[in-house]
Amino acid sequence: MSIYYLILAFLFIGSLCSDVEFSVETDCSQETRCSSAVQQDIESEWSHAVEQTLTVFVFTQYTDPFHSQISDFIVRAVLKKREYGIKYTQNNFITAVRAMNEFCLKPSDLEQLRKIRRRSPHDDTEAFTVFLRSDVEAKALDVWGSQEALARERNLRKDVEREYQENIFRNQKLLKEYKDFWGNTKPRSRKRATFLQGPGKVVMVAICINGLNFFFKLLAWVYTGSASMFSEAIHSLADTCNQALLVIGISQSVRNPDAVHPYGFSNMRYIASLISGVGIFMMGAGLSWYHGIMGLLHPQPIESLLWAYCILAGSLVSEGATLLVAINEIKKSAREQGLSFYEYVMQSRDPSTNVVLLEDAAAVLGVVLAAGCMGLTSLTGNPYYDSLGSLGVGTLLGTVSAFLIYTNTEALLGRSIQAEHVQKLTEFLENDPAVRAIHDVKATDMGLSKVRFKAEVDFDGRVVTRSYLEKQDIEQILNDIQQVKTPEELENFMLKHGENIIDTLGAEVDRLEKELKQRNPEVRHVDLEIL
Repeated sequence: MSIYYLILAFLFIGSLCSDVEFSVETDCSQETRCSSAVQQDIESEWSHAVEQTLTVFVFTQYTDPFHSQISDFIVRAVLKKREYGIKYTQNNFITAVRAMNEFCLKPSDLEQLRKIRRRSPHDDTEAFTVFLRSDVEAKALDVWGSQEALARERNLRKDVEREYQENIFRNQKLLKEYKDFWGNTKPRSRKRATFLQGPGKVVMVAICINGLNFFFKLLAWVYTGSASMFSEAIHSLADTCNQALLVIGISQSVRNPDAVHPYGFSNMRYIASLISGVGIFMMGAGLSWYHGIMGLLHPQPIESLLWAYCILAGSLVSEGATLLVAINEIKKSAREQGLSFYEYVMQSRDPSTNVVLLEDAAAVLGVVLAAGCMGLTSLTGNPYYDSLGSLGVGTLLGTVSAFLIYTNTEALLGRSIQAEHVQKLTEFLENDPAVRAIHDVKATDMGLSKVRFKAEVDFDGRVVTRSYLEKQDIEQILNDIQQVKTPEELENFMLKHGENIIDTLGAEVDRLEKELKQRNPEVRHVDLEIL
């Protein structure tokens, strides 16, 4: 057996032989095996050579003229896996807010510590200052003297916070007094402006008109005793109460996000609309059906219906006016979002305006139905027609309430946006050079034209690395490589540039999220996870 080819590639020569594990892999054909003596001689010969070597790659080709044997021997040296203890986390970064909250420090205490600038996770700032956790812990011990004293201070602050939570209502009362004291010097609030335009304006107009309609219809029912007029009065009362709920939902939906609700309160409109649908069903449809059934079981004569007709005519005009306001608002909003009127209503894009639209449409149809049934009762003298009108109004209200409950429930469950829009967002990411593929895409409608986008992104490491190298001095990096002679120097070199490349990858994620929001204003929250 003779050796035709032998290559030794010493990548690095060092002194950390104790951190090196050696393994010999032998690949022989199934038909013939190398003799154990040959293997022992080769392993003995190589074991001495690799004692001073960090990484060795040996490719040896042997040929036996009698058996045509070919054997490949690969010898590797790899660093042992490092066990990271608790002390390693001392190198973690901590923000100033956490340092003050968790270690009971003051801003003046942090001024004396080492400051490190890091890439900011927030869109409105490019970088922010952090501190080493080890420095913060040492400073806390210096300030408080011992771990026991620090623990006592933490418990004391927890007690103060608990006391504040218990007195939260008293604090809110004081805050209200301060607001009242400011008076007109405070700028107009966002909530007040909300009811001067858009859906808020539609709801306020509707609540005023329906309140007046309820009052006059109630007087007409007291005067005539008509079951249909009673149903219409209950209908207007239900509309007024439900629209009051919508006012609460709209006012709550414009609140700013807080620590407990990080994504805001935009779903409050859907919640208010859902409760409104349930209220229409129970209060409007239920009472109308009940009064209609009682009229069929115990019919009673009806007085003059002249005043009832006049009130119904006025109600038809007022409800029709409110209906036109709601229709115009929906057309305007649908046009801005590139949807048809039907799609906008069916998808419940604006639940508050939808409720007003459907309630007023049902009110107009209910007035026509009640007037027709009352007319038949006047012509025939049969009170059963009037009771049937009450049942018809109840059925109409039940249909509207079922639609509102269904559409708002779908919205609260977190439905996806249109497939075409999802494809548009996905194509934007896939067309970026740094992205290889997009997986597990989820785009959820959060309400009020707000979208939350989430995707698993497979980044191209070569593009990210080139992006990092484009900002570096290549000649300096080459000089640093040439200076690497020991495993410690190699490790330091790789750790330095490895951490910087990871920061570059994070910057690429931030860039994609920012561009995605700029090109698609409806996308408010973007979660890109590295695959």
